[in-house]
Amino acid sequence: MTADAPRPRQELPSRREIHGHRRTDTRGIPVVTGAIKALTGSIPAVGKRSEGAGGPSTGTTAAVPSPAPGTSGHTSSGRTAPEASPASPVATTASPAAPSDGDDGGSATSPAERTGSPDEPEVSHERRLLVALLGERRLALADSRRARLIGWLGTLVVTAVAAVARLWQLGRPETLVFDETYYVKDAHTLGSEGVELQWPDDPNAAFEAGDVSSYLDQAAYVVHPPVGKWMIWLGMEAGGGATNPFAWRLASAVVGILAVLLLVRIARRLFASTTMGLVAGFLLAIDGQAIVHSRTALLDQFLMFWVVVAFGCLVLDREQARRRLAARVGAVLDAGGSVARYGPRLGFRWWRLAAGVSLGLACGVKWSGLWFVAVFGLLTVLWDVTARRRAGIGRWLEDGVLADGVPAFLQIVPVALVTYVASWWSWIVSSNPAGYYRDWAADNPDETVSWIPDWMESLWYYHQQMFSFHTGLSSEHAYAASPWGWIVQWRPTSFYWERTSPGEGSCPADADGACAVAVTALGNPLLWFLGALAIVVTILLGIWLRDWRALAVLSGVVAGWAPWFLYTDRTIFTFYSIVFLPFVVLTLCYPMVVALERSRWRQGRGGTLAVIAGIVLAIALVSVAFYPFWSAMQVPYDYWREVIRFQNWI
Repeated sequence: MTADAPRPRQELPSRREIHGHRRTDTRGIPVVTGAIKALTGSIPAVGKRSEGAGGPSTGTTAAVPSPAPGTSGHTSSGRTAPEASPASPVATTASPAAPSDGDDGGSATSPAERTGSPDEPEVSHERRLLVALLGERRLALADSRRARLIGWLGTLVVTAVAAVARLWQLGRPETLVFDETYYVKDAHTLGSEGVELQWPDDPNAAFEAGDVSSYLDQAAYVVHPPVGKWMIWLGMEAGGGATNPFAWRLASAVVGILAVLLLVRIARRLFASTTMGLVAGFLLAIDGQAIVHSRTALLDQFLMFWVVVAFGCLVLDREQARRRLAARVGAVLDAGGSVARYGPRLGFRWWRLAAGVSLGLACGVKWSGLWFVAVFGLLTVLWDVTARRRAGIGRWLEDGVLADGVPAFLQIVPVALVTYVASWWSWIVSSNPAGYYRDWAADNPDETVSWIPDWMESLWYYHQQMFSFHTGLSSEHAYAASPWGWIVQWRPTSFYWERTSPGEGSCPADADGACAVAVTALGNPLLWFLGALAIVVTILLGIWLRDWRALAVLSGVVAGWAPWFLYTDRTIFTFYSIVFLPFVVLTLCYPMVVALERSRWRQGRGGTLAVIAGIVLAIALVSVAFYPFWSAMQVPYDYWREVIRFQNWI
């Protein structure tokens, strides 16, 4: 090298080579940005990285309408907006740590941050809207055959666990337990004669022995609609007839198993996570209330089932409606149009119609299904309104109420009403014998209106009497329980109890002590206690994150639990909590989902999964300990005393 030759450029080591491959410590950024958001209503672009720059964006999903023509072209945060139609939404990529779609009200990143490179191909309006309305995580869920296969295999395994817990020794005990004394016999006469008929005094012993035809030719006064009893009858027909205790409970077991399968798929779609869908289904599969109601022929199990079906239909409707909205708004924008005022109509919503039918069937089991009609109806309209806002539609509230709210009312309320009335068909057409109060209008012509069909007036009068019964029921009962304690299963209901001495009945003669057989409608204590805490956490997270999923999971708890506080003077029981149990499970899963999402790109994700696994394992061990008292399994009396430790559980 000569003296005149240029010296080679010295290559200095980079900061990463000196300090290692460490990420910048940004743990304090959420605190700072949260404070800025609270003061200004927007979040600064701190630590964001575009996909075009080599990594996923960490901005939350949002829709940012571009400025109208003639404006400066800058957003309120000082970033340049893209050129688009006046109401064109620009959706950013959803953060893995954010809720699965855009209803959380999070901030928006600029187009420059989103695109990252001028050479990156432009994303279509429809795709941007899909990301804004559903989220990247939901769109990526089960996008491969392997993922779908794993999802269904896991669902089948969890469902198999539920089936074993419910079907094993289903005919035990071989006697009518608790309110089976009403519903099994009513179901038998309803299926055989078309209406519920009276029985002679003390008929249970004869019925349990196989004499199932001793009912009288007189209509019975019943205070619940017929759908649940029709379902019990179908189970008896499929299981060998009314002489078989297994058949009495078969329908309850089948819908209990199906409810687990449905909850897996609903939670998977709701949380955009196959893992958390399986967790939700497994927790329902092993809870005590769910197992006991699946092994006894009571009505509340069928009410729970139709409520879950309705909720699942609405979750499917929400996704289908948002896909339609993205496609139709995208088509308008692609054609150079605008949604600055109103958006497109979404067509007929078959899943929402199915929800209306399901809610009508729920009311046809018990009237408490009415609360779910009201809450779910408001929920689906709220989803539609926020979707139109998210899509950048100018008059989103007005548009949502008129274009979606009115059809929602027509597809849910009248449909549920027609379905409910139709469930009384056998009572309406009954004549010999006629159903209870069926001939009231004919016997009381002075109290009727001539142009109203007599069956309709008789049915209305019957409902008035049923309402008076339910609102006036205040007789004392040893297991009556205030709704305040339901959420922690403070005062469970004993459906069956028997204590035998060694050598007596099925208790072994060489047993060290007495034997006990119990059927106690007691939910898994750990699950319900954690569920009570999760309700509080979910409310706080929902407010903080403005996450639609928090409201969704809490809606069933509100509809199934809160109304009972209006009837604290009435005789009510803890086992009514079976109706909102699936939503307690979803509420318990929700904080776990948020924890997973917010640790997805952090080293703590493995620890989060370990904590979730530990919670599920602990709940499972508690279920193993309590299962004998949910399934009428004979155990030593001392074991029963050890597990049933609290006086209020006895």
